[in-house]
Parts: sequence; structure tokens; C-alpha cells
Amino acid sequence: MYITNREKAIIELLVKTSGKQTAASLANHLNVSGRTVHRDLNGVEKILQTFGLHLIRHLETGLRIEGKNENIFRLVQKVMSMVPIDQTPEEKKLQLLIVLMQEDAFKIQALAMELGVSNATITNYIEELTEWLSPFNVTITRKRGVGVDLTGSESAKRKALASYFLLYFYEELIESLFLVENGKYTQELMVNYFVPEYMVVIDRLVNTIFNRTEQRLADNDYIGLIVHIGITMQRTDALFLLEEETGSMNNLLTEYNLIKEICGRLEEAFSVTFREQDLIYLAGILKGSKLQSVDVVPYDSLVLSKMVKTLIQDVSSQLHIDLTNDFSLYQGLLAHMEPSLYRIKQQMGLFNPLKEEIKQKYPFLFLAVKNSVEKQFTDIDSIPDDEIAFIVLHFGSALVMREEKLSINALVVCPTGIGTSKMLASRIKKEIMGIDHIEIKSLKEIQDQTKLKRFDLIISTVKLPFLDIDYLLVSPLLTEENILTIRNFLKNNLKKVTEKRNYLPPSDTKASSTGVKPNGTIYEVLHLLKDVQKSIEALLTNFKVYQLQQVKDHEKVLAEMVLTIQKQKLLNSAIDVLASLRERERKGGLGIPGTGMGLFHCRDKNIHELIFQISPLQEPIMVKGMDGKDMSMKTLLLLLAPEELSVTEQEIVSLISTSLIENQEAIMIFSSANEQVIRAKLEAIFLHYLQTKIIKE
Repeated sequence: MYITNREKAIIELLVKTSGKQTAASLANHLNVSGRTVHRDLNGVEKILQTFGLHLIRHLETGLRIEGKNENIFRLVQKVMSMVPIDQTPEEKKLQLLIVLMQEDAFKIQALAMELGVSNATITNYIEELTEWLSPFNVTITRKRGVGVDLTGSESAKRKALASYFLLYFYEELIESLFLVENGKYTQELMVNYFVPEYMVVIDRLVNTIFNRTEQRLADNDYIGLIVHIGITMQRTDALFLLEEETGSMNNLLTEYNLIKEICGRLEEAFSVTFREQDLIYLAGILKGSKLQSVDVVPYDSLVLSKMVKTLIQDVSSQLHIDLTNDFSLYQGLLAHMEPSLYRIKQQMGLFNPLKEEIKQKYPFLFLAVKNSVEKQFTDIDSIPDDEIAFIVLHFGSALVMREEKLSINALVVCPTGIGTSKMLASRIKKEIMGIDHIEIKSLKEIQDQTKLKRFDLIISTVKLPFLDIDYLLVSPLLTEENILTIRNFLKNNLKKVTEKRNYLPPSDTKASSTGVKPNGTIYEVLHLLKDVQKSIEALLTNFKVYQLQQVKDHEKVLAEMVLTIQKQKLLNSAIDVLASLRERERKGGLGIPGTGMGLFHCRDKNIHELIFQISPLQEPIMVKGMDGKDMSMKTLLLLLAPEELSVTEQEIVSLISTSLIENQEAIMIFSSANEQVIRAKLEAIFLHYLQTKIIKE
């Protein structure tokens, strides 16, 4: 067992002043930040568990150690006799990893002296690191007479080192960056590796450059990019160079330009030079880590869109719920899956600090999502649980929203069934959305327990020792803690509740995907209807199939179509719109694999309305497909949208794009040159949307 000085001090304080300490008071006493204390408390909890003790965190009474007195006595005896170490095993293994990254073979004894541990301990660290590095294709070899050596490509080593930092020192990195930014960081190196002067400038540059772009990074991706840039900067400066075949520029143009700007500024600030391989490598890291705002998700990712919709259908089927019309869930997953799949295929070794917590909180949902993901994405050998956990969060969010719409029957038990019970029931209805039916009974009325099984939730103001059914004990005044307890119970027992009954009918409870709820004002509903009508009417009115007999080049076909649209005063500048179309084509393939169709699209400030038009080509031409492979295009589809789109317009645009490959029949219809048949298909798509999304809601 290992214990640090701070962990030992925290245990001693908690034993002496049980119930009087909070994380804030501990931080003040130890002269560290609250974040550091919370991190140390995790280590304290592990130590307590070995003695059969628990750390109780309470908002009002603070922190206390709970368990048998004899176990607490054993803990005190053990802790008093233990010699604290200033570095945890993870810190020691990080030191070992950094030393081995220097590309020299080291004797076991030399490594043990370097880290200040025994030969047996260093041997144990090497075994643990060897197992941890395996997924990165980095190995530690031990040769008699030579020593211990680290082997693997430079890119693999960088990814492994970055992942180790992010997995074990994520919070410390954030704290160190904050201290450096405010001039309060006193150590020579940040987390025993990074040059503080480098990191603070990298942080400022990344923050500044991304603030003026449409792209946004999640917190862990933001720190991850900073870590990767810092490692690249220091490794390159130390002449540990990437191999020539690090990667290609396929679909990395946007990311490459951002990275090039960041690295260019770093070269100006410091005497360091980034090579072309470094830029491509970092562009790949950014490609796999960026989290796009959902309103700029490319709606041409048709293959992925179809897989995401099927994924939602499959998870819904497993859990006996219907999330298929949840556009917010679809958008969030679509935005997440593209970089996620890129990470997996590039073996970037992503970590998810919430993985274990998510597994515990959503055990059935985790299994359902894992089953569905493995079923849909068959081209990937193994999808890590860390990635599954991130996907579960999207579903978990949708389920938490849904749990508030359940038709939950609750029972309130009071000693007499009168007086404060009615006030309590009224407050529960007000505070806990979804509990719309509450019965009040006295203690005498609940003697027959068979009648209690029809209730989803039993709340009592007094203890019920004779009751074999779970219940929640609350104050008659319903405190904030009581409200939180009830909400947590509903969240943790969601599957149990859904097994008893389905969600309320859509006409009663389901909020529209645009965020306008049925109980919204008449003006909100009218605005929604007007938005839907405007979008569908624009697409049907502006729809047209072009028969351009003499034009064979697809760029000329696009030009003819856009110029005609300009003459109809549906857009301002055909030149600018064509430039936007070319820019989009340059970023990645637009051909829809296996269909002979290509979807050319853009959002531009010069476009006034939603426009969908089709032109069959006289001769097939080769274009790059959405899967990166060349394909033959026989039908050109044009989808134009204004730069600013409402949520409703985004949903309808997504509806059009995913309907193109809904099934083989849809592919045949949209591939044909029959305007009447295609228009009838569009009308059927919109009518189904209105019936399922608007009328029923």
C-alpha cells in the first residue's frame, strides 16, 4: 500500500475532526487547491476501503469516515506506521516512461537508482507499463547484457505518452496551466515533463485561434490538443523525429491549416522548427478530437447518418423506448461519431475519465449501446469501452430528458394521511417533473402490501420498518436534499419503471425536436408551424430536374443550375455560391458510395431559401466518394441552404439527405430523371414527417 503525505494528513484530520471538515477547509489547511484535495480524496477512499471503511461526503455535515470503531483503530495504527511517498506509482511510472523515451537501453539497477526505488519495484513498474503500452504498438524489451529498451514508431510513442498524461494527470495539467497563466507556477517542469513557457503560449494560441472559428473543442479534447502540441514541440526539438510515412493530407485540409497557423506562431515565439510530418500528425490528432457545434454538422455524411439512425433504432428496441424521433440525440451522435471513428481507426488511444462512473450509472444502457455499436460498425475490429462510454452519454442525456416525461404513479405515506401530506404532494408535483399522479395514504391504509406494487415510487415522512418494498424517507417540508434523492431514484430506476409502462403517448408528452413543447405558448406553436411550412414549401416550390443535353462537365452543370437559381432571385451572387460549392468539394468527397449519385451542397449567406434540385449527367464522371474512394457519378444532386438555419430547417435538410439512401427504392427514385416520381417521393417524405413529428406532437 502506498500513501502520500497529503493523503496521510487528510486521514489524520478526518479521524480527529470527523464531520467538521470540508474539501474547502482541507484545501485551506493543506495550502493546496480544492481540485487537488478532491483528487487526493480519491486515493484516501481506496485506502479506507482496504479497512472496510467508507468516506461519506455530505453537503451539510462535511466529510467523515464511517465504519466499525475497530477498523478505524486499525487504520490509525497502520497510517501512523507508514512512510509517506511524495510520488504515487503513476508518477513513478511516468518518470520511467519518460526516461525510456530517450531511446537508450538502461540497466534495471540504473533505472531503480534514477527513480529511487528497489529493483523489484522497478521490475513491477516495467511489467505494468508493458501491458499498458500494448494497445499503442509500443513495447518494452529486456535483453540480458543490454538492458531495458522501448521500441515503437515515433508517432506511437507520442500518442502513448500523451494518453498517459491525460489518463493520470488530466486535472493536474489543468491546474498547472491555470497557475502558469497567473504567474504562480514555481516548478521547473510541468508534470515533470513540459516546459511551462511552451505550454502557456500553446494554451493562449489554441484558445485564440479556435475562438474565431466555428469549431469548438470539448474540455478534454482541448487539453489533449495542447498536450500533443507540447510533446511534439519538445520531441522534435530533441531530434526525436517522425517517420516520413506518418500520414497523408486526405480530408485534413481544414485541420492542417489551423495547426499550421498555431505552429507558425510557436516558431516565431521560440527557437523551434516543426517539420511537415509534425503538422500532418497534429492535424490528424485535431481531426480525431474536434467536437463540432451540432449546427455545423455536415449533412452530407449520408452513410454515417444512416448508421447513426440505425444505432438509435437498435438501442431503442433493446430498452423498450422510442428515441428514433429525437433529433437532438441524432445531431449529437452524428457530430460525435465522425471524429470518434477517426480516432479508433487511427488507434489514438482515447481515454474517458468518466468511463467507470458511466458503466455504474447506466449499466443496461452501456450494454445496449455496446451491442448496437459493434453490430453497426463491423469494419472496426474492436471499439474501446472509453469510446462506448462517450456514446452512452448522448443516450443518457436523452433518457434523462425522457425520464421527466414518464407517467409515474407515486404514493405519499403520512401518519394520518391528512394535513402536511397534501402540501407535500403538491410540492413533489411542482419540483419533480413527470410525477403527475400522487395518492396519499395513512399508515393504516398501506398494511396490504400487494396493493403497493402498482406504484412506481413510494415516499414516506416516517420510517416504515414493516414494509418490504423500497421507499424514500423525506421531510414533510421536502428539502433540497430530498428533491435530489427522488430525482436520483428515478434516474437509477429508469429501466424498472419503463418495464412497467411505456412512455406517455407523443400527443401528451413528447417535446418536438425543435424544443417547442406542447404546453408552450400559442405563439411558440404558431412559430413552429410557420417554420415547418416555410421550409417544406420552399423545397417543394424550388425543386426541379434539369435536362442539360449539351453540358458534360459537372462544374458546368453546377454553374448552369446556380445561375438559373440566381435568375429566379433565390440567391444573390452565383459566383460566391459556386466558390462555396468548390470549397466544400475540395474538403472531402461528395459522391454517395454505391448509388451513382453525388450530393453537392453548401450553406452560404447569399442563399435565401432551402433549395433541392437534380441534374442527370449525359456521361458518368469520376468523383471522390464520401468514403474517400473514387466512384462514377451519374446523377448530380444540389442542396443549397442559407448560412443561418433554424433547428427545424436543420432537421428537414437532414431528412432530405438521409432519405436519399433510405433503401434501394429511394436510391432508384432519386437516381432517375423523372421529376414527377421524385416530387411524389419528396411529398411522401414530408407528409410522414408532418404526421409523426408535428401532428402527433
